[in-house]
Amino acid sequence: MTIQTEIKASNGVNTEALMGAREAFAQAPEAAAFTFRSTCSWVTGTQSRNDINGFFGLGQEHTRHENFTISSDHPTVFAAADTAPTPPEIVLSALASCLTGGVASVAQHRGIQLNSVKAHVAGDVDVRGILGMDPDIRNGFGSVRVRFEIDADASEDDIRALVAQSQKRSAVFDLLTNPTNVHVDLA
Repeated sequence: MTIQTEIKASNGVNTEALMGAREAFAQAPEAAAFTFRSTCSWVTGTQSRNDINGFFGLGQEHTRHENFTISSDHPTVFAAADTAPTPPEIVLSALASCLTGGVASVAQHRGIQLNSVKAHVAGDVDVRGILGMDPDIRNGFGSVRVRFEIDADASEDDIRALVAQSQKRSAVFDLLTNPTNVHVDLA
């Protein structure tokens, strides 16, 4: 007689709660409408500070247990103080974080134990666009590359499937690869 035991991955993701939320949103789709916010304040020169706390979701306002701050600046090669990452670097880190969190979530759901995950992200910008030197050069990234190093108790095909599913469900990947309506106004 063979006794089989279920081996679950322990990647720190509560997939039972995520699946429960998915079921709840299917029953009440209006609860799935979230609004995230950030308030950016100019510090000096090209330095700014974003304060993040609170969001709307599940039909109500939520306040986090602590305030989060993300500072940004530009490097000295742009005659700036270089006190923090540039806004495009923050976007790259957001992409890496979103994809990496997705890998962990999908791995947990599929019962794959992760040992380590590292995402290397690079984005190419021709700053002549930002400087207004050529109207045909875009201001943003011309291309972005993500390369994962993943050590997991799974086959290479299973690991590739984790990355593909993470990419498919990533909010930040979607933001970077699809047009988004952005409205800028003056208060």
